Amino acid sequence: MGKKSPTQLSLDYLNKLGYTCQIVEHWNSFARVRQDCFGFGDILAYHRNGTIALIQTSTASNFSARKKKILDSWHYLGWKAAGGIILLLCWGPKGLREEEL
Repeated sequence: MGKKSPTQLSLDYLNKLGYTCQIVEHWNSFARVRQDCFGFGDILAYHRNGTIALIQTSTASNFSARKKKILDSWHYLGWKAAGGIILLLCWGPKGLREEEL
């Protein structure tokens, strides 16, 4: 069995925290690119405590680039204003690097 992807590691992590998750990133075969929800969300999740979150997941080496992508998105402020949280979960040799944006 191979190594788990950052998405699978994030799903496992979020499930342990009590979130219900759905992958919302998809492959656009016409454009031949992966497309994230609102330009930055790989996973949409909710918790029974009322939290709703969009999660960007990647490798630790891409942490800064993914953070910039989120903060530069015009959907960032709208998502936050609507009460959603944004989590950046990046995985590397030292484990999880997590930041709420």
